[in-house]
Amino acid sequence: MAYDVVVLGSGPGGYVAAIRASQLGFKTAIIEKESLGGICLNWGCIPTKALLKSAQVMDYINHSKDFGIEASGTPDFAAVIKRSRGAADKMSKGVQFLMKKNKIDVVMGFGKLKAKGQIEVTAADGSKQVVEGKHIIVATGGRSRELPNLKQDGKKVIGYREAMVLPQQPKSMIVVGSGAIGVEFGYFYSSLGAKVTIVEFMPRIVPVEDEDISKELEKNFKKKGIDVLTNAEVTSVDTSGSGVKAKIKTANGEITLEADVLLSAVGVAANIEGIGLEELGVKTEKGKIAVDKYYQTNVPGIYAIGDCAPGQALAHVASKEGIICVENIGYNEKKYNHQPEGLDYNNVPGCTYCTPEIASVGLTEKQARDAGYDVKVGKFPFSASGKAVGAGHTEGFTKVIFDAKYGEWLGTHMIGYNVTEVIVETVVARKLETTYHEVLNSIHPHPTMSESVKDAIEVAYGEAIHL
Repeated sequence: MAYDVVVLGSGPGGYVAAIRASQLGFKTAIIEKESLGGICLNWGCIPTKALLKSAQVMDYINHSKDFGIEASGTPDFAAVIKRSRGAADKMSKGVQFLMKKNKIDVVMGFGKLKAKGQIEVTAADGSKQVVEGKHIIVATGGRSRELPNLKQDGKKVIGYREAMVLPQQPKSMIVVGSGAIGVEFGYFYSSLGAKVTIVEFMPRIVPVEDEDISKELEKNFKKKGIDVLTNAEVTSVDTSGSGVKAKIKTANGEITLEADVLLSAVGVAANIEGIGLEELGVKTEKGKIAVDKYYQTNVPGIYAIGDCAPGQALAHVASKEGIICVENIGYNEKKYNHQPEGLDYNNVPGCTYCTPEIASVGLTEKQARDAGYDVKVGKFPFSASGKAVGAGHTEGFTKVIFDAKYGEWLGTHMIGYNVTEVIVETVVARKLETTYHEVLNSIHPHPTMSESVKDAIEVAYGEAIHL
C-alpha cells in the first residue's frame, strides 16, 4: 500500500503528526508495534497521573482531621494499579477512535526502514508486509535508560514500566535519579506506605529546576519521611537475597542500602536501534536522530520527532514537533499556505506531578544571572494565598524572574498545589513578548492559585500588596 505520509510510532508525537497530515489532505498510515498512544498514554503520562491521584487521595485520608473530617482507610494496591491501567486503556481507545475519524490506516507490527520510501512491518505472528510512503516520520520514542552498574532485571531492579504494575506493594524502595519520573514514583510509593530513599548523583534533587524549587521539594519530601541522598552514586547492586542491596558512594564514604526493590529512573534512551537508520545512512548524534528545524533528517523524505530527536523528552514537545514537521511538508507540497514557525525550545513548560507539584518555564535565576541579565526576582509564598490556605496546601511558592532593563519575562518557577495548571500564563505571555506591566494590568481572579503569579511580579517590582 502506498501513502503520502507514514508515521512510525503512535505516541503523542506520532499520532498527532498523523492526524495533522490527514487534515491537510495527505493519505496517511501509522505503524505501531504495541498499543496506540505509545508510552505516554499506556505507560507514562496518563497512567502515572492516575497512580498519583490515588496517592493524593491517600494523603487526604491521612490528614482528614485537618479538614474537620474523621476518615480512615488503607490502600488496596491491586485496585490502585487496576484504576491506572483503566485510565491508560480508555485513552488508548480514544486514539483508536481518532485514527478512524481521520481515516488513518493503522498497521500493527514492528517497522523497519528498508529502502527509500519503504518500511517493512513485521506483525506479532511473524508475517511481513511493506508499507510505502513518500514522507516517513520516525516517532519511535524512548525507554528507560540503563546504566552499566544498574542492569534492570524487571523484578528487583526495575524501570518505570514495571513500577506501574508491581504485583504487590513493596515495603521499601530505593529510587535512583530524581528527575520527574524518580520523584513522582518516590512520592507515590511513599504515600502508599513504602519506606523510600531517593539517590541523586547531582548536588540537589530535580536538578534541572531552579535551586529554590529543589530546596523546597527536598524539605517537603523529608517531612513526608522520604530520605534524600544527593551527591550520591550507586556503585553496585546485589540482588542475590530476598531484596536489593545497593552500595552507594557518598561524600561521607560508602554506605549500603537495603530495600525490596530498586527503581532506576536515570533518564530516557531513544529507540533508534534496529529500525534501519544505519542502512539508509540516517545521521545520529549523541544517541538521537539529527534533524533540522523542520525535523528533516540528512536523508530526504525521512523525518524524526519526539524522544528519538534532540529536543526535550516531553509529550507536549513531541506533539508540537509533529505538527510543525507535517505543516512544513504540507507547505512544500502546496497543501498548506504558509511555512510554520520553528519551535522555541526555551519556552517549553516542564511539569512534575508529585505533591507538591512543580511547574517551570524559561530561565532559572542562576541561568539568567549567568547569561548576564540584571534581574528582578519576586517570590510569593502560598502560605499567603487564600486559595492555598482554604485548600490546606500552603507549601511552596511562585517565583518570577524579569530582566530589569526591558521588563522581559525570563522565567517562572512554581512548586505547590495544582501549579501545573497555572504555568501556561507565563508560556503565553512570553510568546507574546509581554512585560511585567501588562500582566499587572490584567485582572487575576480571586481566590485562585493563578493570582500568585501577579503577586510574585508585584514583589519583584516592589509593589507587593498581599505580603
